Amino acid sequence: MGSLLAKHKFAVVGATGNVGRCLLSILAERGAPIENVVAIASDRSAGRQVSYGEKGVLNVQPLSSFDFSKVQIALFSPGGTVSAEYAPKAASLGCIVIDNTSHFRMDAQIPLVIPEINGDALVDYKNKNIIANPNCSTIQLLMALKPLHDKSKIKRVVVCTYQSVSGAGKEGMDELMGQTKAILMNMPTNPQKFSKPIAFNVIPQIDVFMDDGATKEEWKMTVETKKILDPTIEVVATCVRVPVFIGHAVAAHIEFESSISNVEATKLLRNAPGMRVIDDPENYGFITPIEVAGDDSVYVSRIRQDKTVAHGLSLWIAADNVRKGAALNAVQIAEQLIKNHLGK
Repeated sequence: MGSLLAKHKFAVVGATGNVGRCLLSILAERGAPIENVVAIASDRSAGRQVSYGEKGVLNVQPLSSFDFSKVQIALFSPGGTVSAEYAPKAASLGCIVIDNTSHFRMDAQIPLVIPEINGDALVDYKNKNIIANPNCSTIQLLMALKPLHDKSKIKRVVVCTYQSVSGAGKEGMDELMGQTKAILMNMPTNPQKFSKPIAFNVIPQIDVFMDDGATKEEWKMTVETKKILDPTIEVVATCVRVPVFIGHAVAAHIEFESSISNVEATKLLRNAPGMRVIDDPENYGFITPIEVAGDDSVYVSRIRQDKTVAHGLSLWIAADNVRKGAALNAVQIAEQLIKNHLGK
C-alpha cells in the first residue's frame, strides 16, 4: 500500500497532538516519503520538531500562514473549531481535506467514511473537497456490525462504551497520570479535563449533555451509524470514560430481523477485513484494551446469543482508538481515495 502514498504530498494539521503524531507515524509506516509530508500546528507550536518514522524529523509549520495549494491531501486533527475555520480554506485551494473532528460529519454533502464499510461514498468527495472521519467508538462498532448486517438485517443495537482517556487528548492522559500519583500519595485530586476524578473511577459522561439527557458522544454514535451503515437501525448508547490510557471497548447487544447463530457470526467476523476474533472464554481467550494498544485491527470477543430478544447477539469489541479509531482510518481513506479517484 506504500506506493499509493509515495507520489502525493500530505499535510498533517494538529501534528503535535496524540492523533497528529500517530498520523505521521502511520504515513511513514505506509510509505509516504518524508519530503512529501508537512507537519502543521498552531502558531505557538511553530518551530517545534516532531518525529517521522524511525529517524526522520519534521519542523512544525504554523497553520495560520501555510499555503495548502502546495499539498494534495491534508489530514486534519486540530480540534473542531480550528477545522471549521481552516478546512474549507484548504479545500478551496484544491487540497482534499480528511478531517478527524466531528464538525463536518453530519453535513449531507460530505462523505463520512470507514473504508472497509462504505468506501464507495468517496465518490462524493468533490462536493466540498472534504471527507469526514467518524467517531472512534462508531468506527470499531460498525466494523463489527457490517458483516453481520449484510447477513441478517440489524434492527436495534444497545451499546455501552468504555473509552480511554486518550480520546480526550494529551490533557486527558496527563490528568489520569497525575491523579493516580496523587491518590497513591494520599494527596488531593483536582479534576480539570474531566467533570469528575478519573483515576480509579469511571465517568458516565463524554462530551456535553443534550436536551434529551444523552451526551453528544452518545448522539454521535446514533446518527453516524445511520449515515454510514443504515438509517433504519435504532441505536441507544451509554458512553463511559474509564481509567485506561489507550484503547476503547464496546459492549454491543444486537437485535436482528432474522436468526443468526454465534457460530455464523464468528465465521463472518473472522473473514471480515480489518477484524480479528479472540473468543475462547474458558481459557481466558478474550481481548482487553491494553492488548490492542498499537494494533491496527478491531478485535471481537465473547460472541454469544442474547436470549432477551427473538434474534439477538452480544459482542465485546476492542480497538486502539488513536489508530483505527482516528489516524489509521484517515490514512486508509487517503489510500482508497488515491487508488479509486486520484490515480497512482
